[in-house]
Amino acid sequence: MAKPSNYFTLFYITLCISLLMVTDGESQNKPLSLDNFITNVASHNKSILIAEADILISKADVSKSKSLFLPNITASHTGLTTTNPLMVFGSKLNQEILTQNDFAPTLLNNPERTNHFTTKIEIKQPLINIDGFYQRKAAMATLEATELNAIRTKDQLKLTAYKMYMQLQLAYKTIKVLEQSLKTGQENLTLTTQRFKQGLIQQSDVLAVEIQVNDLKNNVHSAKNNVKIISNNMSHLMGKPIENVYVPSKGLEEKKESFSRERKFIENRTDFLALKKSTEAYYHLYKSEKTSFLPRLNAFGTYEFHDSNFLGTQAKGYLLGAQLTWNIFNGNKRIGQLKKTKTQYDKSILKYEEYKSQSQLALEKSFLNLSEVKNKVALSKLAVAQSKEVLRILQNRYEQGLEKTSDILIAETQFSQKQLVYHQTIYHYNYTLAIINFLTN
Repeated sequence: MAKPSNYFTLFYITLCISLLMVTDGESQNKPLSLDNFITNVASHNKSILIAEADILISKADVSKSKSLFLPNITASHTGLTTTNPLMVFGSKLNQEILTQNDFAPTLLNNPERTNHFTTKIEIKQPLINIDGFYQRKAAMATLEATELNAIRTKDQLKLTAYKMYMQLQLAYKTIKVLEQSLKTGQENLTLTTQRFKQGLIQQSDVLAVEIQVNDLKNNVHSAKNNVKIISNNMSHLMGKPIENVYVPSKGLEEKKESFSRERKFIENRTDFLALKKSTEAYYHLYKSEKTSFLPRLNAFGTYEFHDSNFLGTQAKGYLLGAQLTWNIFNGNKRIGQLKKTKTQYDKSILKYEEYKSQSQLALEKSFLNLSEVKNKVALSKLAVAQSKEVLRILQNRYEQGLEKTSDILIAETQFSQKQLVYHQTIYHYNYTLAIINFLTN
């Protein structure tokens, strides 16, 4: 037989495990405000990090285009050993050790093996490269477009975050409505069971109420699962592990319009500016291809050390010059590239006009949707009040035995549905307001 102290120890361990399980379950329900959610999305979302990486890539391209102005400097050290007559003579000449004896025919034709080491510093300086100038302007325009796209990406993610947060609010509203309906259904089940035992109604009435109660239980379970699904999506949007079930710090409420119905479409949105900059980049690339037919002027210079020993500096000299090059024809490659860049430029103009037209259409559609949804909010709110009153009247008559069970079940279902429709309509109304703000900012 176990000692009392062992029983106490076992009880203590079991209690600690139970407390840990309860604490762990509670830690998953995490309150979250809309502002904190949007801040976390803006800081850790992968799409924003990708957009920021694109900016760094564009900055690197701009930095690379500085080669148009900056020199290209290389250093090299070359060592060789040779008995080649020409190479031997040239090596001695560069090392400044050539003597009159080296002009003897025998030594010129059959020289001894000679070691030669050359240290060379070479500089190439671009002077006039007009096509490179336009390439740099294209890189700078692309950078500006990338930065503007990153700003718009953040705005789009804020809209997505706001929509998802309202989905969470709507999910909790749904749970509340369904749980209240379940509570009412269970009370009716108790009353119906009592009346059946009294012989006032048939068993089919009890079964009908039980079916409705079971359906409501299933609906509550599904609504709670929906909260978990939305919470997982929110964690993903914030770039966090999927481990919390979020609770909104504020319930779903109807927002007020913060703008005039006469609010017009504007073209200084960041996405429009980004498309304009992208078109500008294509234009500069097209100009670069056109000017690639022109000659290029580059300066160059070298400073050399020559010696028969490794890293020696016995003899030295420099060379300075300039080179004018003109690639007159390189098959059909350059002409084809010119046509391609011209088509890309024309395409970007069409793309901007199409995007602008689609945005105008979306704004007009949103304003029409706003009027429609606002009317639905008022009507659904009235429907909730009416169905609630109908349920109250039927409930009182049912308790007095003056209404059929089927009538009270229908009234309860209608009241629950009208509440859910009302909250869904508020969600759509608030989201439509958010879309209008997004399209006009």
